[in-house]
Amino acid sequence: MAIEIKAPTFPESVADGTVATWHKQPGDAVKRDELIVDIETDKVVLEVLATADGVLGAIVKGEGDTVLSDEVLGSIVEGGAAAAAPAAAPAAAAPAAAAAADAGEDDPIAAPAARKLAEESGIDLATVAGTGKGGRITKEDVVAAVANKKSAPAPAAKPAAAAAAPVVVAAGDRTEKRVPMTRLRAKIAERLVEAQSNMAMLTTFNEVDMTEVMALRSKYKDLFEKTHNGVRLGFMSFFVKAATEALKRFPAVNASIDGNDIVYHGFADVGVAVSSDRGLVVPVLRNAESMSLAEIENGIATFGKKARDGKLAIEEMTGGTFTITNGGTFGSMMSTPIVNPPQAAILGMHNIIQRPMAINGQVVIRPMMYLALSYDHRLIDGKEAVTFLVTIKNLLEDPSRLLLDI
Repeated sequence: MAIEIKAPTFPESVADGTVATWHKQPGDAVKRDELIVDIETDKVVLEVLATADGVLGAIVKGEGDTVLSDEVLGSIVEGGAAAAAPAAAPAAAAPAAAAAADAGEDDPIAAPAARKLAEESGIDLATVAGTGKGGRITKEDVVAAVANKKSAPAPAAKPAAAAAAPVVVAAGDRTEKRVPMTRLRAKIAERLVEAQSNMAMLTTFNEVDMTEVMALRSKYKDLFEKTHNGVRLGFMSFFVKAATEALKRFPAVNASIDGNDIVYHGFADVGVAVSSDRGLVVPVLRNAESMSLAEIENGIATFGKKARDGKLAIEEMTGGTFTITNGGTFGSMMSTPIVNPPQAAILGMHNIIQRPMAINGQVVIRPMMYLALSYDHRLIDGKEAVTFLVTIKNLLEDPSRLLLDI
């Protein structure tokens, strides 16, 4: 009995997806709940699992194909592995013979991902030994061949050739590599261009003295981690708390434009920009205004791990009323972050630098950070934006304000 493998049901915000990787090939045995294929969308990579034990049948949508919600990707022949086992015994030598025959052909058997990687890397598949079923060349085989190619020493010049003519040594490789843009990268590019084209975006700057926050963190970080079951106290939770308090005082910064209407949100869903191998993603802390420092830190740590593992769900990355991005983790001193539409503003954190400051008529070395607030000037006035950023500055320079709500 053949069971259809279907793409996941995409939410309204996702129109379609792309088949990223088939982890099984036709004829391979599969087990229930085993990962079969990855679907890449504009936001996340979705995993499609086997719904039954059996053998992978025909693949309808290959790697790189566009798929719609619930579209058929392929099929599983239920119980096919058990049925195929007795028949495979008399012909045990057949795969080896077929592999040997293929070795002399110009087009050896290779997985689609392996063939694509070989083309991009300039690897001749005929020179790659396949370790897959029936001698199939897997992506890992090609990766190993690429590594061997890079580590192989350059062929030595023949003495006869050296005597006949001078050896020309290349100044360096001028290679180029063309790869298709991922859907996530393409979507990021589209949204950034859209934001700058459709929004009256402006950025205001300020600086914050991190002395008090750093002292508080240094004093209580061990006790904090012990009390909250291993959750570490970072700087981001202070910024999220300060931002949510400022958002209460300046509702326009937490609003959005919908056509000719202004939508004011009675909650603060704060997006926290996280870097991943696929690009920048922005998971959302829901109702951040009611979260404790520990809950914020735990949420951010969970998002970071999910981003690295490619496990973020679409629901965790949709919505959001305000965004915070921290370029300081990469050493950025100052930048102008781009607003994530339909939001009205984004806060940019930067590197903490020890700088001389004039405090009460004395020059003192203080840990300083530049802050940047980019905002939609159609909705937020300059005075409102500047005062919002000053509020965050004041709350961070005197963290007790966060506890006293002043």
